[in-house]
Amino acid sequence: MDARAPFRVEEASVADIHAAYRAGTATARSVTQAFLDRIAAYDRRGPQLWSIVQTNPDALRDAAALDRAFAETGGFVGPLHGIPVLVKDNYDVAGLQTTGGSSALLGWVPERDSTAVAKLRAAGAVILAKTTMSEWARGGFDNINSVLPTFARNPYNTAHATGGSSGGTGSGVAASFGVMGLGSDTFGSIRNPSSNNALVGLRPSWALVSRAGMIGLYDARDTAGPMARTVSDLVALLDVIAGVDPADPATREAEGRIPPSYAASLDPDGLKGRRLGVLRQAFPPQRSDPQVLALLDRALADLRRAGAIVVDPFEISGFDAFPPRPHPLSEVRAAIERYLATTGPGFPKSLAEVVAAGTFHPLHEVSLRATATAPAPEDDPVVHALEALEAEMRAAYSEAMDRAGIDAFVLPVASYPPKLNGDRNVTPPGATTWIASGLHWPAIAVPMGYTYEDLPSGLQIVARPWSEPMLIAMAFGYEQATRHRHPPSTVPPLQ
Repeated sequence: MDARAPFRVEEASVADIHAAYRAGTATARSVTQAFLDRIAAYDRRGPQLWSIVQTNPDALRDAAALDRAFAETGGFVGPLHGIPVLVKDNYDVAGLQTTGGSSALLGWVPERDSTAVAKLRAAGAVILAKTTMSEWARGGFDNINSVLPTFARNPYNTAHATGGSSGGTGSGVAASFGVMGLGSDTFGSIRNPSSNNALVGLRPSWALVSRAGMIGLYDARDTAGPMARTVSDLVALLDVIAGVDPADPATREAEGRIPPSYAASLDPDGLKGRRLGVLRQAFPPQRSDPQVLALLDRALADLRRAGAIVVDPFEISGFDAFPPRPHPLSEVRAAIERYLATTGPGFPKSLAEVVAAGTFHPLHEVSLRATATAPAPEDDPVVHALEALEAEMRAAYSEAMDRAGIDAFVLPVASYPPKLNGDRNVTPPGATTWIASGLHWPAIAVPMGYTYEDLPSGLQIVARPWSEPMLIAMAFGYEQATRHRHPPSTVPPLQ
């Protein structure tokens, strides 16, 4: 490295940044400042991405403390030492406002970190900013909310949507406003924005990552997870945040199922010998864009060249008996009100109070009013019917996978390109993320190319619970064989 040249943070990986720290060509403070400069230049100015709710006023101080520790010991505080991270605004960060995208929580500042954020700090990460999100995470295809009264914009094509509800993290990581970020996925809210912004995103096995201190939407489907520009960086983040947490009792299921490090799965030959089914029932030609289908067919050829055995088509008997099922309103109310109970005096403690105060985006009014009067989940026949249907769905998919002898199945994250901002009714979204969510199975999204005017599209790989090592190996093998991601043109390096 040339010590006279400034270190460029655009598209920089964890490994790149750590190498610069060791070589003395960058410091945690200089890297943090460089990302803050990019946010200042491009989030409210230039292309006006509006992906950031607020930056952390202590970020530079925290980075400087890491530099002092490195100077004194010659070693890193942890595996994410000096790595600036973006955090979706449904995770608590001590000292920073948490809104969940709702104006009802403007001014609410928690005193404690969520479990995932606490793990990031312990690993040496710099919490750089909170990112915008769909209000109460209720948006899969755009990123509308009442905190920032505008649309978050896609840095690849600002007329189009970031995807939701983790759209701020998606847009921000894609634009190099940070190295990686936290999202949450209930019905596709990590995978949709990852696909729209040419990122890698993982919906992990349910409760592999603690949801404590995170505003949820439906506990049985809620997952906390990583988003990054590369599979390697996603793994670096997953290694830190995965784990059992007494504050989230569901994470007991992860006991004994987490490897010492997911990095062992970063095998460029990770696709060799793997059998992958193509679930074309989820994206028939009459409900798909031809350019997206062309990307998918090219991806299948790439998978074969990388050593995978592609079973095409892979079919589910009775597929139409398991359509997308929305979250029960009773569960949504319970999830949001569990979080509201943790807020301080003066903030609503029920959705009924939110509705009565009129603190919501008009887009969500009808649904919020219905949700506010929903019964308790244990008294809701919709919940019990859905649980039974999803159990049947898991049995049907497992039986089909066993019959076909496949390890996982593949499909596009969405069978149409990212929607235009504001388009809710004109063009179909073609989302397929509901399948893994209904199964309660893990799924990973990885860039598979671009359609039309530089609009990203993602390949989705779905497998059975606790198969993250295999999913990572396959995604890494595909990424290394194709390397589709390129940086967005609207946010070039600063001079």
